[in-house]
Order: sequence, then C-alpha cells, then structure tokens
Amino acid sequence: MSELPVARDGSRQDRRRPRLDQPQDVKRGIGLPQYNPDSMGRVSERVARFLGTWRFIGYMSLFIAAWIFYNAVAPHGWTFDSYSNKFTLLTLLLSLQASYAAPLILLAQNRQADRDRVQYDQDRALSERAVADTEYLTRELAAVRVALGEVATRDFVRSELRDLLEELEERAPRAKGKKSGKDKGHDAEAEPEPDAG
Repeated sequence: MSELPVARDGSRQDRRRPRLDQPQDVKRGIGLPQYNPDSMGRVSERVARFLGTWRFIGYMSLFIAAWIFYNAVAPHGWTFDSYSNKFTLLTLLLSLQASYAAPLILLAQNRQADRDRVQYDQDRALSERAVADTEYLTRELAAVRVALGEVATRDFVRSELRDLLEELEERAPRAKGKKSGKDKGHDAEAEPEPDAG
C-alpha cells in the first residue's frame, strides 16, 4: 500500500480527495483537452518554418508527380484517384493541407509578432535609458565647461604673475629710495650732532 503524501501540518492526505480549504475548479461543458499554448506555438513555428523551405516544395512536388504518374499509368483497377475524376482525392488532400497550413502559419506569425512586440518594448526602454544617460552626460559636460570657464587658465595665471612681478619691480626702486632715506634719518637721530659752541 502506498503512503499518502504529507501535508504542511504533518497530517497525511489523499490526493484524490478534494481539499475542503480550497475552492473547487468548476468545469463547464464538455471536458476539452488542455494544452500548453507555448508548446503548441513551438510546434506551429516548426511546421510553418518547414512549410517555407525548398525541401518541403521538393517533397510536395515529388509527391504530386508520383501521385499523378501512378494514377495516370496504373491499370484501371489499381488506381485510387483516376484521371477521369480529375484527381479529386489529390485536390482534397491539397485543400486539406492548405487548410491546416494557413492557420499554423498565422499562429507562427502571431508568436513572432508577440516576440517582436516584447523586443520592441525592450529596445524602446533601452533607447529611453540611453537618451536619459546622454542628456545627463550633456548636462554634466556643460557644467564642467562652465566650471572650466571660471577656473583660471595657466596662461592667465602667468600673465597675472608677470604683471604683479613688473609692479613689484617698479615699486622696488622707490621702496629702496625711501628705505635709504629712512636709514639716513635714522642714523642722524641715533648719532647726536656735535654742538659748535
């Protein structure tokens, strides 16, 4: 006897019995088979991809040629789709193939359109992010340019230093003259002049 699965609370429960703490799934109408849309989409893409190849065209051409050749050349009792009926069964098979191929191709196109839409959304978000980054970098570059415009350049500093040096050199002889005059006056005060009398 197989053991029952253990529930979260430690009690064992039967998988076949409905759980009373969860709502039941309501099934209406005929019990249609359930399918996974992704797996069906992948199948439709594979079929549509194969239908759009030269290999498929070659296989179909060989099949139709063999069908016509056999039914045209075979004895009357051995044919299953005679030329006198204008290959009615072949026409039916080709119509059936086309009636299935068209929806499969449309399903594949819908899946591709969904993928393209997602890719477009991602590209748009990436583009918006790139534009925002570019605008931010442009603003930062403009701020750096303004800041650099306010910063003293090397040539400006050199010219200012040169002007200050020239101004100091101009003041230096005058300052030496004043200083030597002060020194003479200072010396005169320090040494008393002898009285003549």
